[in-house]
Amino acid sequence: MQLAIFKNYDQASIQPPKGQLLKWIGNKQRFAAQIAAEFPRDFKRYFEPFIGSGAVMATIAPEIGIASDVFPPLVEIWETLVRDPETLKYWYAERWQQSAKDDKVAAYEKIKAAYNASPNGADLLFLCRACYGGVVRFRKSDGFMSTPCGIHDPIPPRKFNDRVDDWHARVAHVEVRLADYREVMEDAQAGDLVYCDPPYSYTQTILYGAQDFQLNDLFAAIESCKSRGVSVALSIDGTKKSGDLFCKFELPDGLFERELDVHCGRSMLKRFQMEGQSLEAEEITDRLLLTY
Repeated sequence: MQLAIFKNYDQASIQPPKGQLLKWIGNKQRFAAQIAAEFPRDFKRYFEPFIGSGAVMATIAPEIGIASDVFPPLVEIWETLVRDPETLKYWYAERWQQSAKDDKVAAYEKIKAAYNASPNGADLLFLCRACYGGVVRFRKSDGFMSTPCGIHDPIPPRKFNDRVDDWHARVAHVEVRLADYREVMEDAQAGDLVYCDPPYSYTQTILYGAQDFQLNDLFAAIESCKSRGVSVALSIDGTKKSGDLFCKFELPDGLFERELDVHCGRSMLKRFQMEGQSLEAEEITDRLLLTY
């Protein structure tokens, strides 16, 4: 399966994967088609330097793709999906069976303890699907994963395997790198497309490796790409509201040619933080900024 929808594609045909592979803060699964519809109809290579859940990348299924992140366990999951999807299925089934036959919470805590003792993709894969609210939360001081077990039952291996097959086909032509976004974006050349979905200000304190991220550094990397003829799309905080506080920041003059709103519904993180409370004031609208 190779979709290659961005060669004379029909926008109505853009379809994201039917189910999430990973649960991750900022997952764009529900909005991936809307975002992808704003991409150029032709580009040489597709770059996604903050891979996260990979929903946008899987939606466009690039003919040539480069995905990256600075978080080794996450990169390990993506590398395994591309190179050896059967191993990914085995990782999940092994831990799901442990959870199914033992006390669910005890099994989850055992897997989480194993991950925290030695961070790895195999444990993280199951934890991100089984944790509370799908919020993979890390302690800032040492990267310790702290999210408790979710109240839901993780999907069975049969359903997960179907998702692996779908996602593997969509990312079969993607190179996965463990690298800083600046290093990866420097490789983009004229005619390439870069989609950036960086840590948002309201999630940085819980995301591993995100605490030192500076938005101005990303703007500089985007400006460099634009000067070389690279098209860049950026998803970023829009009218994100936390209580009565709106997140605001200044955009560099002339860097972006267009701006669109992507309504994202209610905050996944706030759903975790405010259990039992009203979420009516926690609507999120992302801004999709385009250099073209």
